Amino acid sequence: MIEIILNNEADTSELGKRIAYEIVKLDEPSIELHLEGDLGTGKTFLTRSIIVNSGWIGMVKSPTYTLCEEYDLVDSIFLHIDLYRTSEPEDIHIFNLDRKTHSKKIIIIEWPQKLVSKRDFDLKISFEHFEGKRKVLLNNNSELFSDLIKYYE
Repeated sequence: MIEIILNNEADTSELGKRIAYEIVKLDEPSIELHLEGDLGTGKTFLTRSIIVNSGWIGMVKSPTYTLCEEYDLVDSIFLHIDLYRTSEPEDIHIFNLDRKTHSKKIIIIEWPQKLVSKRDFDLKISFEHFEGKRKVLLNNNSELFSDLIKYYE
């Protein structure tokens, strides 16, 4: 686990760009990211940066009310899930996250602590407000993001 400080939106966007770079170069059928933190700490902003820097052209919407937004990039698909507003944590099952439709599937879950059944993550990013900035903890649960962790060490 490594701690970094994001001073502003440009730093958050740069982190998203670096994560996107790692995702694009990985040859994995499924990659899962979990984003934790209070409201307004940058979870959705970071997700937008990841998706756009992975090749998506267009708007990246917050799934706060829809619970899930999908971004089809031909060879890969991003499933961006936000569980903040759900009162039924098992609602995630309707998204059939384990389906195989693309050669690469990237699942990004905001508020994963609301999951009834815990899921394995490849990278967990925990955000917190810190002196007008953001403190971020990167927890690499697999070797997939070891280059990202090394970069920030």
